[in-house]
Amino acid sequence: MGIRVREAATDDALAIAEINVRGWRTAYRGVVSDATLDAMSVEDLRTRFTGFMADPGRAATALVALDDDGRVTGYTSFGTPREAPSGLEEAGEVYVIYVEPDAWGSGAGRALRAAAQDGLRDAGFLSAFLWVLEENPRARRFYEAAGWRWDGARSRHEVECDNLPLVRYVAEL
Repeated sequence: MGIRVREAATDDALAIAEINVRGWRTAYRGVVSDATLDAMSVEDLRTRFTGFMADPGRAATALVALDDDGRVTGYTSFGTPREAPSGLEEAGEVYVIYVEPDAWGSGAGRALRAAAQDGLRDAGFLSAFLWVLEENPRARRFYEAAGWRWDGARSRHEVECDNLPLVRYVAEL
């Protein structure tokens, strides 16, 4: 059967929060401070995601990837840019794509990326952008293999990333 992608539901909030925390702790150990990673709370994230998904007025779409057993193995969220970057006025934003570390390489990330791009295209966007930690070579290779390119823009993430640099990737839809 392979990977299925569907709209996220409020009941998916716990799985999404667990994926987020495990993903960060696996991908960013040695990049982000141990104190930041150890302080991440599944329960806090579950509460935040539950509120996000229950908001009927949200401007973002959230999708989950399911494996053959129906287990949530990843998620994405995308939509109208949080901040419209100069030169990307016709672009939608992919806010996040996270996959359970034990499902890395399973195709869940590729399915979520494709679904996010399709969703943005269907919403009328001509291109898309996203931000990724500069010190995340695995994610950067993932996007580059799908035709995304770093456009030279840098920013800093000031909450969960210990003020580490982010780089912006763009893709035509």
